[in-house]
Parts: sequence; structure tokens; C-alpha cells
Amino acid sequence: MRVLVAEDQGMLRGALSALLDLEEDIEVVGQAEDGEQALEMIRSLKPDICVMDIEMPKLTGLDVAERLRADKHPCLVVILTTFSRAGYFQRAMKAGVKGFLLKDSPIDELSAALRNVYAGKRAVSPELALSFWEAENPLTEREREVLRLAREGLPAGEIASRLFLSAGTVRNYLSEAIQKLDAKNRIDAIGIAEKNGWLD
Repeated sequence: MRVLVAEDQGMLRGALSALLDLEEDIEVVGQAEDGEQALEMIRSLKPDICVMDIEMPKLTGLDVAERLRADKHPCLVVILTTFSRAGYFQRAMKAGVKGFLLKDSPIDELSAALRNVYAGKRAVSPELALSFWEAENPLTEREREVLRLAREGLPAGEIASRLFLSAGTVRNYLSEAIQKLDAKNRIDAIGIAEKNGWLD
């Protein structure tokens, strides 16, 4: 199988590519240092699988996956992450990502995951899967919108005019979000939602 490795840390990118290249059935056809370059290389080199870091400059791994899905590109995407964020996982599944693995997984685990993905299966690190299933996003889309604007430091009145709501309705959404997240106040609620990737 032909694999492209996209990772913004040069040393990790080189090590990962070298180790994968040692596998008899894997050929690393290219290395990208950011999401934009990864997208260009996927389009020109046509790899079977792209192994991508989730956090990269210019475009994230999830941005790239969403663009490939929109283009109906056949390249399969496997995301590598250090973050156990449920919001990322949900977005990845919607983008058609086939693998979601921890960066510190052993290389034989990554190789096995790539083979599974190449064979049409999904691959998710057990540690990640457990935390994701335990942390479903409890917020409605409207509550997320209100929290995003509150994160910018806007008062309830300003949020209300932006969303064409009354200030009272905005306060209700904020108190609902605070209650659902078991937060102390709106700042705490924003922090909890961000940590879980629920405002992305």
C-alpha cells in the first residue's frame, strides 16, 4: 500500500516514515509538513492512505479529511493525535476518517491499523475509543453558538443581537450549558467545552 505521512514535527515525521517504510507491504511515497502541502501531495501522488497529525499549520488533519470527502477523493485518512477530545472524534467520523490513533502507539500497532484500514475496516486506539464513548457532546448547536460568542468576551445583550434572540433567551442558553457541563460559571463552561473539543 502507498502511504503519505503528514506531520509538522520534522523528526517525528522522518522517524515515522522510516519505520513504516521498513514494512514489506508499505511504501511511503511522500512526507508533508502541513495540511496544505498534504492536500496537494494527496492530489498529485494519489496515495492509498494518508497518516495525518490532527494539529498542523495551515490546515488541520480534520480540515484535510473534510476536503477530501467533499472532493470524493479515494485516499483513506488515518488521524494521529495526542488529544483525547470527543469533539475531534465526532468530527473525524463525519469526515469519513477511517483510523484514529494515539501518536505514542507502537509502530507495529500503527502498521496493523493501516492494514485494517486498507482492507476496508476502521481502526481506533482502544484508549481513545473508551474516552470518546464516555464523553458524548451534551450541548445543542444553539448552546454551542452562545458559548462560542461568550468565549469572545461578548455580554449577553451583544450575543442576543448577533443571534437575533432576546437577552433573556441567551441567559437561559448559558445557564443550560453551565448546568449540563456541571460548570461553576460561564468561564468554566467554556473551558470544559473547549477541552472536549465541543466548540470546534
